[in-house]
This record gives sequence, C-alpha cells and structure tokens, in this order.
Amino acid sequence: MNAKKPRRMTQQRRTILDELGKLTSHPTAEELYQLVRHRLPRISIATVYRNLEILSDEGLIWKMDVAGTQRRFDATTANHYHIRCGECGRVDDVHMAPIASIEATANRISGYQVLTHRVEFGGICPDCARSN
Repeated sequence: MNAKKPRRMTQQRRTILDELGKLTSHPTAEELYQLVRHRLPRISIATVYRNLEILSDEGLIWKMDVAGTQRRFDATTANHYHIRCGECGRVDDVHMAPIASIEATANRISGYQVLTHRVEFGGICPDCARSN
C-alpha cells in the first residue's frame, strides 16, 4: 500500500484551519465560510468545502457525519465525545476521558484492530431546555 503524499498547506487551508481552531461550536461548512471570507473575501463556498475535505483526509480536522444533519467540523482530532441537541442541532464536546474498554471489547468481538472510536450523545441543550 502506497502512502499518500501530504498536500501543501495553502493560504486558504491555513486560514480555514486557523478559523476552525478558534471555535468550540463545531461549525458547518457554511458557518465556517462566513468567518473565513472576512479574511479571504474572494474565497468561494466550493473552495471551503474542498479544503475541509482535504484537511479531513490529512487528519488535521475531524469531519462529523450524522445522518439527517449537516456535516460539522472540529479542529480537535484527539479521541473525544460529542453531544448533539435534538432541537437546535448544536454540538458540544463532552469532557470525559475516552472509554478504552469499548475498544478492547470491539477488538475481541470483531477481530479488528480498533484504533479509535467515536461516540455521540443526543439530548436537549440547556438553551432549548429553558425555552420549552
């Protein structure tokens, strides 16, 4: 298997990565585009989408795909958990240590060598709970 050659860090990629790194909100590509275009006014939404895919492929960001929702992005690539609000779609980090026993159990049951795992909790965020 041939290893892919890392892509060059362009000004556009660096700016997208910088803006994403400032956030804890796990933005959509559209939300990130709105921020990036303040620094790069001529950037297109298509360029943001393309570069988010490249940054994800390179392991520099985490792409969050959940069926029925907009894809969101996270600058934290270390194994960690998320919680998503079922009302407004807000996504936050859950600050707890990853549970290693999940990986050990998956190793044993599947025969795979599990290297990482993702867990997403669902609930109602404090803001939505207050407004109900």
